[in-house]
Amino acid sequence: MSPALEPIFSQRRRIIASVLVLIAALCFSAKAVLVKLAYRYEIDSISLLTLRMVFSLPFFLAIAIWAKNRAVKENRHIILSRRDWFYIFILGLSGYYLASMLDFIGLAYITAGLERLILFLYPTMVLGMNVLFFKKTVTRVQWIALALTYGGVALALLDRTQLGLGSNVPLGATLIFFSGFTYAIYLVGSGQYIAKVGSLRYTCLAMIAASIGVIAQHGIIYQWDLWHYPRPVYVLSIIMAIFSTVLPTFMMSEAIRIIGSGNVAIIGSIGPVVTIILGYFLLGESFGIWQLLGTILVIIGVLRISLK
Repeated sequence: MSPALEPIFSQRRRIIASVLVLIAALCFSAKAVLVKLAYRYEIDSISLLTLRMVFSLPFFLAIAIWAKNRAVKENRHIILSRRDWFYIFILGLSGYYLASMLDFIGLAYITAGLERLILFLYPTMVLGMNVLFFKKTVTRVQWIALALTYGGVALALLDRTQLGLGSNVPLGATLIFFSGFTYAIYLVGSGQYIAKVGSLRYTCLAMIAASIGVIAQHGIIYQWDLWHYPRPVYVLSIIMAIFSTVLPTFMMSEAIRIIGSGNVAIIGSIGPVVTIILGYFLLGESFGIWQLLGTILVIIGVLRISLK
């Protein structure tokens, strides 16, 4: 490529990456709304999560096989030890099985907007784990950011539109918080394996592990009785699997490769706002001034932590 054209193509790649982040943020944000819509057809959280995994699993299997074959062809395939397989399986269960399970159950008790806001706290949890396990220090700015994020969540929880949902709101909020916590565990533990096998293959392996866990759980509890729900449940599950699981996962990975995690964090911060808007128009969820103020504080705080 001509040196004169390199800046043009570089700028074009950055624009494409930014668009990918926006689309991925929209897709991820729609997940909570899709779950709430499916709940209207009296499906339980375990069955709904299982359908999501059943419909997304073929994609992750195919991509994992493709990534392995490409690595072998390019002579950079890494053979994993039994220990590696074990830890990847455990991390997959934490990041995509347990976190998703807690998320789906919690959504039965709180609004989609509040769910996304609480999940958005996971960078603060990653920070806490780095301090606790890797002896990293928290700067003054980060302490202020932590105060902003958790103060923002407190404001959102105290909003009259949330308090009016019933006595199970604290339960739902707690479940969603621990969903974010288990996802943070996944992120903290994933670094060495992403460096070893690459983000594409690692993500596929983690999702396959989570799918095995979810499908096995459903078999134990419900004997895989999945095919008696109304048709809209399966339509919503397929949409969730493709557009709120498979596509945004790889869009985010590609965008991080091109423009870096900091820029992705800035653009992706639109997520909670998108969920509130979608919840308002598609679910009829109301929101008040304190929830909006709390959302702004959380976004500011999380961005400050993510961008260091």
